[in-house]
Amino acid sequence: MSLLNTLNLIYPIIQAPMAGGATTPELIACVSNFGGLGSLGAGMTAPDVLNSQINTIKTLTDKPFMVNLMVLSEHESSTFDTEIPTWLTEYYQKHNIDVTLPERPAQNFEDQLQVLFDNPVPVASFTFGIIDVTQVQRLQSVGTRVVGTANHPLEAKQWTEIGADAVCVQGVEAGGHRGGWLPQSETDPLGLSTLIGQTRACTDIPLIAAGGIMTAQDIKAVQAAGAELAQMGTAFLTTDKCGINNTYKQALLNASEGKRPTETRLTRLFSGKLARGLLNEYLRDFVQFEHRGELPPYPQLNAMTKFLRADATKRLDAEHQSLWAGQGVSLVRHESTTALLERLVKGR
Repeated sequence: MSLLNTLNLIYPIIQAPMAGGATTPELIACVSNFGGLGSLGAGMTAPDVLNSQINTIKTLTDKPFMVNLMVLSEHESSTFDTEIPTWLTEYYQKHNIDVTLPERPAQNFEDQLQVLFDNPVPVASFTFGIIDVTQVQRLQSVGTRVVGTANHPLEAKQWTEIGADAVCVQGVEAGGHRGGWLPQSETDPLGLSTLIGQTRACTDIPLIAAGGIMTAQDIKAVQAAGAELAQMGTAFLTTDKCGINNTYKQALLNASEGKRPTETRLTRLFSGKLARGLLNEYLRDFVQFEHRGELPPYPQLNAMTKFLRADATKRLDAEHQSLWAGQGVSLVRHESTTALLERLVKGR
């Protein structure tokens, strides 16, 4: 059976689960009602809020949708064992930004996962790590299809071995955070077509492709390469139902209209984990610290830079926000979510 049928979709389109408020229930329901798979990026969401968001989505659509969680150990999510970098502290002092670190840098993954056991969703996907076979089977027992994320064929093979229903292979072109966890995914980052080919050679699990996919032609290309579905994030960011702030949205549109460079960069400077976004002043000013091994790991640095990003958002300053975007950013359009979906299925 094809993955399209397994997930009960009409079109081979998945709206990527972008965390941080981008994936509103309205966006998710719009994509799912259209016949694609809407996705909630819930990795940074408190369990009670996640439960509420799932209930809201269920009132807006009776079609399949996906919830994505970030796999973190209890130690990773609960521990601050590094100091705020000196350069970041100096930035906060210079701009009179108050900083009070939270009790823990991230949500408890086990508590988030429990929400999916108690309030089942059609599809659950995971990034930044891998769950165990018992957790996969428990999700499947309540009717949830399980999707892993891989930046390297070895990661896809591990998801296959524990019984996942599909793997999303995320090429280096993708915007936002890299989803892999093995050292190989970082030391030898693979482009999407290479990643699909190498993964196809080592496992027959159904594949979802992600990274730089912006058009109907891109979807056909990844299907021809061996993926069944296409997962798209950047293309949805500038549509009407996406929840990113207007300054961020305008920066993406400015890039597509030639009003700012379209250069993107993989960086750890915002979160401690590699992620792709538009190049801005923050990344230029602090690039010297990128490769010194001095950065706190994810999610600690992510919690430390939250105040910088919030201040920039309040001041309508795109130069100090994390403008996550993939290498296809020059093709974004200011349009409705439905208009984008119609373009993708009609080939325009």
